[in-house]
Amino acid sequence: MAGAPLPVVPGEDLDDSETPAGQEIRALTVEAALHGERLDRALVRLVPEFSRSYLQQLVAAQAVRLNGLVLLKPAQRIKAGDRIELEMRPTLESQAFRPENLALEVVYEDEHLLVINKPAGLVVHPAPGNWSGTLLNALLGRDPSVASVPRAGIVHRLDKDTSGLMVVARTRAAMDTLVHMIAAREVHRHYLAMAGGQWQGPPEREVAAPVGRDPRNRLRMAVVDLARHAGKAARTDLQLVAQGLAHCLVRCILHTGRTHQIRVHMAHIGLPLVGDALYGGKPEFGLARQALHAHSLSFHHPVGGRPLSFGAALPPDIAQALDKAGISSV
Repeated sequence: MAGAPLPVVPGEDLDDSETPAGQEIRALTVEAALHGERLDRALVRLVPEFSRSYLQQLVAAQAVRLNGLVLLKPAQRIKAGDRIELEMRPTLESQAFRPENLALEVVYEDEHLLVINKPAGLVVHPAPGNWSGTLLNALLGRDPSVASVPRAGIVHRLDKDTSGLMVVARTRAAMDTLVHMIAAREVHRHYLAMAGGQWQGPPEREVAAPVGRDPRNRLRMAVVDLARHAGKAARTDLQLVAQGLAHCLVRCILHTGRTHQIRVHMAHIGLPLVGDALYGGKPEFGLARQALHAHSLSFHHPVGGRPLSFGAALPPDIAQALDKAGISSV
C-alpha cells in the first residue's frame, strides 16, 4: 500500500556505516494524496505511531532524508513518488520517560492514587533543561505499573520552586475522573504565600483578573486585557493570615489553574511573593525561591467518593523567613 513502510534496507544514498548498530531505518514512498504537502506535516501521516514532537526532533537532528539528501527545511514541499528515509534515533524526550530511584514524601496512598508533598526544586514533568530527575521519573521508579497511565498519573502541576501537596493517579480510571474533577473545580487547593508589603483593605478579597502571556516579556505571565491580548479568565480568593511590619502571610484559594496564577495575581495587587524575582519579589531572608506552599488539598475519592482532606506544614525555609520577618507561622 502506498505510504506503508518498505523493508528496512538502507538506500544507496544512505551510508550504512553512519547508522548505529541496531538502529531502525524507516523508508517510505510519498503517495499521491500527499503531493505538494509540507514534509514535516506529511511525516505525521506517514508514521502516525510516533508523536509530532518526536518527528520534529528527528528533523532537527538531521535524521530525515528526502531522496537521499539530509532534510534541512522542514517546510519543504514534497512530491508523489519522493522517497523519505528516517533514522529512528532516540531523542532526549523519548528517553526522558524512564524510572529513577528518587525519594518522595507520600502523604497518602491506596491502589487508585497517591498524595505527595513535593519539595521545592523538584520539576514535575520532563521538559527542555530538565529531562531527568523529575517527579514523573520518581513515580515510574516507585511503581513501574504507572507507565501504562498517561504522564505517569500526573493530573496537575506545581511550579518547580513551589512546594506542597499534589494528587497523582495510579490507574487510568482514577486519572480520567480526577482530570474531570479538576476541570469541574471539585479539587480544592489552598496555598500559603509570604508576600512583601502591607495588606490593604478588608482581610478577605477576590482577585478576578484574566491571565495570559505577558506581551512585553514572553517568559512571564501577566494580567491581560482580553480585548487586546490572548488569555483566560482567572480567579483567586485571598485571605490575610498574619501581618508583619513589611511582610504578610496570605492564604490563596484557587478557583482556576492558570500558569503562575497566584504569583501573577499577588504581584498585580502590589504584594509580590518574597523570592519571586520573575514577578518583582525581593530575595529576602535567605529564600532562593518564591515563598509559595500548597498546604491544603481536599476532594472526593475518584473511586468510591469518600471525602479526603490533607495538610502539609510550611517547609523550614518559609517558616524561618516568617520568623525573621516577625510573623507567626501557622
